[in-house]
Amino acid sequence: MSFLIPCPNCGNRSVYEYRFGGELKQRPEATASAALWHEYSFNKVNRAGEQTEWWFHRAGCKQWIQASRNTVTNEVRKSWIAGEDPA
Repeated sequence: MSFLIPCPNCGNRSVYEYRFGGELKQRPEATASAALWHEYSFNKVNRAGEQTEWWFHRAGCKQWIQASRNTVTNEVRKSWIAGEDPA
């Protein structure tokens, strides 16, 4: 079974065309404590199941996208250009 990520610009593409950017998390305020920045930078949820993630389409359109992926099956439910409405 192939691991495909649907690029909103290029269509279904192999995961090997992308660079994984990590799970989507809320960034702390600039004035947040060092402990909050440490938590944001180094601790991951790494949940089994649906998770929203960052992906960079390095071998395609060079866009950052966000994707809703099942981390157990690698099925990508939907993807969208970062900053756009995922609907």
